Amino acid sequence: MEYSESIELYAAPCREIQNEAGVRFAAVIDHSGKKIAGGFRDGVIPFEGDEQKLQDFFKIAVDLSSKNDNFSRSLGALNYIASRRDKVILISFPFPLSEKILLVSAEPNLEIEKLASKIVNIFSDSSITSD
Repeated sequence: MEYSESIELYAAPCREIQNEAGVRFAAVIDHSGKKIAGGFRDGVIPFEGDEQKLQDFFKIAVDLSSKNDNFSRSLGALNYIASRRDKVILISFPFPLSEKILLVSAEPNLEIEKLASKIVNIFSDSSITSD
């Protein structure tokens, strides 16, 4: 898949997620931590103003989400990783077959499980997770 096709494929679902109440950021990144599509919701000011810090965060998310853990056989595949911080919820969804990751940040008062379910529904009707 060419890079421009990849941007188009992921842009619409990222925009749909950004339109969910309380979502601050939704983007797809590749295995090297480079943003492919998405970003901050219009009007949202990032907590991390430094672009290098954001890139470092992308790389950490890739490392966490792409680790080949020994529990997949006994516990099943990794669906997402979530963390709740004082100012924000962070959720990463690995797309193992395409080596891409969806990163989402949202307001801390949202229920992670409900938000994750909505996000899975947005991506479930497409071939994005298996491209």
